[in-house]
Amino acid sequence: MKRKLIATGALLALSLAVVLTRSPLNNARAQNASAPGSAAQSDGGDNVPFRLNGKTWRDKQAFIDSGGRCSTKHPDAIQAKEIQDALTRFKANRSLKGGEASAAASSTVTIPVYFHVINKGAGISNGDVPTTMLQRQIDVLNRSYGGATGGASTGFRFILAGVTRTTNAVWYNMGYGSIEERDAKAALRTGGANALNFYTANLGGNLLGWATFPWSYHSKPELDGVVILYSSLPGGSAVPYNEGDTGTHEIGHWLGLYHTFQNGCSTGNDYIDDTPAERSPAFGCPVNRDTCTTSKYPGLDPTENFMDYTDDPCMWAFTAGQSVRMRDMYVQYRAQ
Repeated sequence: MKRKLIATGALLALSLAVVLTRSPLNNARAQNASAPGSAAQSDGGDNVPFRLNGKTWRDKQAFIDSGGRCSTKHPDAIQAKEIQDALTRFKANRSLKGGEASAAASSTVTIPVYFHVINKGAGISNGDVPTTMLQRQIDVLNRSYGGATGGASTGFRFILAGVTRTTNAVWYNMGYGSIEERDAKAALRTGGANALNFYTANLGGNLLGWATFPWSYHSKPELDGVVILYSSLPGGSAVPYNEGDTGTHEIGHWLGLYHTFQNGCSTGNDYIDDTPAERSPAFGCPVNRDTCTTSKYPGLDPTENFMDYTDDPCMWAFTAGQSVRMRDMYVQYRAQ
């Protein structure tokens, strides 16, 4: 697993750690590669049934197509432009008031994380995950957002601020936008816009997780946060999504990032300049995937990016541009 190979200590050890971190990633991609340019490339198991959380799909492509990988509701093109225009105005106003147009990455933003463990009884099999797994999730976030897995350092740090445990068989199987979700969040949510409320449960609809975007906080603060399948926590049973990067991915949304394949092959794409355009979500561990092939869209698909749909062992990076957007969105909507 990529993060277990990251060393600490002197600069030489850190450099070695980055090399070791990428080695299993590249090996996995080399073993599971399919032809560049195909609209959907998998981990080599196109005709192999894919099983997750007790349900079986025809293959992993069918799982991705079902929407189970991420159920975060993205804005449509008009809404996205309005959100982007609001960000542009916000940054311009910051400049006029003597501040930097974009939030500086030199200082660290510390985000308090409140875990809400929703279960149907005692034991991991009932969703009652131990605090050690929650701390491992915090560790994953700090490595991923800190640049220790090989990508850009975003300037965000996460701390475990609190844990609640609730036994409620109805909430345990909550679905996206459901009454159960609303009731659970109304009862459990803690803190303000800067506080990350992280709910774990055995999600209905065969979903891995979802999140709210930062601009939604003002109108619906009670729904703010991320919700993930409990078995996708580090060490869980939701292979190959059990290294904690469902959390990494959904928190990217919580901080204002879109999927890398947002808007497909277009110049706007995900509103990030350094993530190449991507026609469709990647899954498995594809190598040299290029779904936007004309000279207008240079670069291979960013399949290593935390905001794509690849397997946890094969996603390891945020970009510098994504880091800036998250910082800007945090200042605009979440800073206290």
